[in-house]
Amino acid sequence: MPIEYPGPEDTTPDKDHEDSSLTSHVEEIPFPHPPTTPPIGYKQGAEAANQRAQTRRERTERAQRYLEQKRRRREQHAAALNVTPEVIRPDNTRQSLLHQHVETTAAITRAYPVEDDTDPDIVLHQHPVRLPANPRRRRLLLSHISRRHLRDTRHKNRYNFHRFWLTILGTFGLLALILLTITGAGTYVTYRFYNDTSTTYQHGILSLRDLTPRDNLKLYDSKGILLSQLTDQGMHTEVPLDKISPLLINATVATEDKNFWKNSGLDIFRILEAGIQNLQHGRVVEGGSTITQQLIKNLLVGSEANVLRKLQEFVLTPEINSRYSKSDIIEMYLNTIYFGHQAYGIDAAASAYFGLVDRPGKPASAQLDLAQSAMLAGMPSSPSLYDPDVHPQTTFNRFNIVLDLMIREGYITQVQADAAIKEAQKPDFFKGPPNLQDRAPHFTQYVLLQLEKQFKLKRSQLSRSGLMVYTTLDIDLQDKIQKIMQQHIDELQGHNITNAAEVLIDYHTGAIRSLLGSLDYNSKVIDGKFDVATMGYRQPGSSFKPYVYATALGQGYTPAQAIEDSPLIIQMPPGSNPATYEPKNYDKLYHGHVTLRCALQNSLNIPAVKTLQHVGINNSLATARAMGITDTKGEAGYSMVLGGLDVNLLEHTTAFGAFANKGKAFTPYAIQKVVTTYNKKTTKHQSKEGKQAISPQVAYMMTDILSDNNSRLPEFFDCNPLQLYSNSTNQCYAGNRGVVRPAAAKTGTTNDFRDNWTMGYTTDFVMGVWAGNNNYTPMNDVTGIQGAAPIWHDSMLLAEQGKPVTNFSNPGGLDKGSMIYPDGIQSTDWYLPGHYPTMAQAVPSLYPTSPVPTATETNLNPFKTEKPTVLSSHPYCSNYSFAFPTPNNHSSNRGWW
Repeated sequence: MPIEYPGPEDTTPDKDHEDSSLTSHVEEIPFPHPPTTPPIGYKQGAEAANQRAQTRRERTERAQRYLEQKRRRREQHAAALNVTPEVIRPDNTRQSLLHQHVETTAAITRAYPVEDDTDPDIVLHQHPVRLPANPRRRRLLLSHISRRHLRDTRHKNRYNFHRFWLTILGTFGLLALILLTITGAGTYVTYRFYNDTSTTYQHGILSLRDLTPRDNLKLYDSKGILLSQLTDQGMHTEVPLDKISPLLINATVATEDKNFWKNSGLDIFRILEAGIQNLQHGRVVEGGSTITQQLIKNLLVGSEANVLRKLQEFVLTPEINSRYSKSDIIEMYLNTIYFGHQAYGIDAAASAYFGLVDRPGKPASAQLDLAQSAMLAGMPSSPSLYDPDVHPQTTFNRFNIVLDLMIREGYITQVQADAAIKEAQKPDFFKGPPNLQDRAPHFTQYVLLQLEKQFKLKRSQLSRSGLMVYTTLDIDLQDKIQKIMQQHIDELQGHNITNAAEVLIDYHTGAIRSLLGSLDYNSKVIDGKFDVATMGYRQPGSSFKPYVYATALGQGYTPAQAIEDSPLIIQMPPGSNPATYEPKNYDKLYHGHVTLRCALQNSLNIPAVKTLQHVGINNSLATARAMGITDTKGEAGYSMVLGGLDVNLLEHTTAFGAFANKGKAFTPYAIQKVVTTYNKKTTKHQSKEGKQAISPQVAYMMTDILSDNNSRLPEFFDCNPLQLYSNSTNQCYAGNRGVVRPAAAKTGTTNDFRDNWTMGYTTDFVMGVWAGNNNYTPMNDVTGIQGAAPIWHDSMLLAEQGKPVTNFSNPGGLDKGSMIYPDGIQSTDWYLPGHYPTMAQAVPSLYPTSPVPTATETNLNPFKTEKPTVLSSHPYCSNYSFAFPTPNNHSSNRGWW
């Protein structure tokens, strides 16, 4: 078909498609005018044009078929939806979207074919323009739109392709950068966390054993017998691994960390397996942490449940595992974990739950059997939940789980497990803790006070200090002495005497061998918890007199010095009430001329006061203080010699020991050595040389007086308890004393019978005994020779069992001479060289010379005495010339005890 070139542009609108509302929006597209004459090579060009036209027709037919198929599909879709899509024209008129599409497509198809494979529907949708009515212009416009669309589409596709891959690559790059940043920051944080954790706990890792709980403070006697264990801060005793039952070790490993002996301290599979097991059982039956991790939790990082603490465990576990052996780790673990009932560590748990007691070489932890081991191995994960007293069934279920785990790991057989279950079902399976009652409570309290001073620790700190304190006490001896005390006090029940106390000291060293602060610590009736021995201050009665007489001997007087026992009135300082002091003897009599020896041994009060007048109050008090009585209660005066000052039994006993110790004072001590369990450091008592309080010669003269049984016979009977004869009193009176051990002793009784004492010593020990009532009520006519002396006698014999009988040694430096008094009586006794009494000195003065007042005595008036009435012309103890009570001398006969 020949091609027809269009003529000049026709601007006349197409009548059939004229639409002013549409044509007004059509863009005029300029194009060149065709030539009026055919170009050169018309035929060749016409053929090519015809061929192209044929190709376009074929493509148009294909497009029509495609559009027809699409139209039918849209109609079917619209019919199925039963709707007719509408479109709003620019002039606000509505037209069916489907009708519009079909109409427009058909018009384009009729008018001209599209170029290439362009889908006219796509063109219309991509470029919703209103085509002009003129076919020529419409064809040109459509051709232009199709080419531009294809060009833009290709360009856009290329742009989208590049943008897509740029987006992908950029995203991945950004993610990689973020990942690298996070990784770097995480690596840095991890390094800092690891380094900080290792640095913080480095010292703890190196000294992990030092961080284990300290043992309870334990007190032992001199033979290693346990006296007391402080448990107010919980029970704990560290034991080595070879002293722990292997059954307990296996039960613990099977329950807490079955791969303990093989893992590196961390067991990931164990953690996962434990989680699965716990989920299956619906409760915690296995722990996820290894034993090493639990040890770190208990000793280093704490038990707070958070991620930080868990991470610290992971950091520290390899270091612990590499530094300590598996045996060390499990030993520290078993000595650290808490089992409930205030029991820390396996040894304390064995005692708390099953009543097992530590024995030499075999502690409680080594005595555990299979049933006991399995029961204890299940408790640490939750001591409160698995408390047999509170949750017996839950505890028993846990016990069965532990046995199953032990079977699974091959530690025991089913037969052994069945036997353990039968044992655990017995009613007496749990026996409770052993009796930890303090065997020597007053002594223990005294020792703890010494420890507080020595180590500068509070009582609560001492409780878990890990100290093993070996004391000087002989607990077996003290128990026997306590029975002796109870026996003799019971014999005096009708005399209103309820209590007694005693102290026994080895004065050669100062070691306290026995200390009883009361008759019964637990008795509320006698206020037994109060320690009379170390805390009480009571009036010593005549037992204080030896310090005054020792002062006289030190000033040159001799035991044979005569003194007048006659009425004495001393004027007191102005304003005193009473204005005078008039001492009386216990028997209300006056005995004329007596020696110092005789006056002291028969406990005459008036000669004692006169002696105090001669030597001075302050001098006598200084002697007592130098010998060991460092503290007294009350005001020192003339009544001091009769026991007017309150003294402490321990100090009084110590001071008396200086007489036995050749005049040297000593410091009593109760602690022999202290061993710290955590570093095995031992602190031993360092004995110090005592100061010479009085000369050895004076001490010996006093010992010679106090041990002279014959000189005390006028006041005390022959077989009195101050004489240490080994047989009974009846045998003694029958003439069979048995072995008589040298002993020096002095009794004391207050004038209202509120206190009585016996102080005495042998060549080995010094002992002080007090008897009375804690509430200060008076006894019924009970003197020292009746109340305290029998206790002293029997206790001393008990303490001396097995020891050789020896006499007191003479230190030398003394002379012995005889004096004959004007009445013809001869007295032979010791005296210091240079102080041999002359005849004038030998004659007793009826008017003693008053001592020179000291600085603290200047307020006293000069001493004033009255001429005594001499009742006896035979004053000396050697011929028993005392004036005994008779109706003629106005004194009642009190009888003999």
